[in-house]
Amino acid sequence: MAKSEITELTDQRVKAPAPLWATLVATFLGIGKLKPGPGTWASAAAMLIWFVLARWIPAAWQPGALAVLAVLAIGIGIPAATRVARASRTEDPQLVVIDEVAGQWIALLFAPVAWKTVLAGFILFRAFDIGKPPPVRHLERLPEGTGIVMDDVAAGIYALAVLQLLIHFGVFGNIS
Repeated sequence: MAKSEITELTDQRVKAPAPLWATLVATFLGIGKLKPGPGTWASAAAMLIWFVLARWIPAAWQPGALAVLAVLAIGIGIPAATRVARASRTEDPQLVVIDEVAGQWIALLFAPVAWKTVLAGFILFRAFDIGKPPPVRHLERLPEGTGIVMDDVAAGIYALAVLQLLIHFGVFGNIS
């Protein structure tokens, strides 16, 4: 096979749209297409989904259930983000928001499900995701979907730590 034929085949593969499953996962069922600020929309959706879903889960099981959701978002999100990024020929397409979903759910781990803590977790996660303190920004350099997702995972861990400190020191008052 001639070099030009190989290049043409490679270009055709890259130009192909991402599989439907990858697009649905990466955009969190299309939320990534909302404007402005698709990442903020996705974080808000993740926050609201957890706020509603947690009502049907016993309090003792909530951290485990949310951890499972976050791990699923990461595990399925990395290959989905990779496929969508390749198809769009963009390193970190704005419409890929599964990373915000995973990071937001991490931020809310171990927090009592009350409007004050959930809202604070949302604000903290968005601040760390947008601000990208070290080493969050460095994680973007990881290849493809791993870099897209892992920087938001790190932002979620920062938000989780700060939220837990705020809860520990009683900033929210009685939230039980």
